[in-house]
Amino acid sequence: MKLFYFHVASDVPQEIKPDAAVVIDVLRATTTIAWALNNGAEAVQTFEDLNELKQSSMEWPNSQRILLGERGGKCIDGFDLGNSPLGVSADVVKNKRLFMSTTNGTRSLQRVRHAKTLFTMSLPNRKAVAERLIKEKPKVLWILGSGWEGSYSLEDSFAAGALASVLLENLTNLAKVANDELTSALALWHQWKSDPEALLRTATHGQRLIGIGNHDNDFKCCSELDNLTVVPTQVEPGVLRAG
Repeated sequence: MKLFYFHVASDVPQEIKPDAAVVIDVLRATTTIAWALNNGAEAVQTFEDLNELKQSSMEWPNSQRILLGERGGKCIDGFDLGNSPLGVSADVVKNKRLFMSTTNGTRSLQRVRHAKTLFTMSLPNRKAVAERLIKEKPKVLWILGSGWEGSYSLEDSFAAGALASVLLENLTNLAKVANDELTSALALWHQWKSDPEALLRTATHGQRLIGIGNHDNDFKCCSELDNLTVVPTQVEPGVLRAG
């Protein structure tokens, strides 16, 4: 298994389909997706374009759909929810389809939506995603961060290193680091793994969230490690279900 890490969507090679791809947006899209599916959402359908999201959502009854999205860390006007994993509780999302667009995470999902297999990962479901990959053993795995508006993200690289560490430990003779970006992500994981929340707060996006309001509970939720068993899995382009 060759493991590659790409910082942002624009880094991904064009016209190549990996055997599997994992998209990460720790603060907060892939954490929110994991919790929404864990709490019984029918599916999360992701969009880069807001007009496309609104048009697609109109095909669903109002009682069975939720519009979820943010720009610049804040809820989009007219949407039901922002991009917080705390907002997707079971009483809100159970049996409903979430139509989701975010500043960064949905852009990365769009970029690799044609991968043969596509999962999303956050720190809470890191182990579950790793176990799925260990079982399926794809020959080539792309781990894709989401960054912030096209630039590097500390927390996504940390999570990429967290995932790679499990794969390397369990597939000693099969998994191999294939680029320098993942080597640096592994170093970041080993440096901060004893205090993930501190890293999230240190990151520029963490500082951005601190600047726009009290997100203490979001930081706690997004930094918890291996407490979910859900594996968000793309079942058709842009549509994720619990796996």
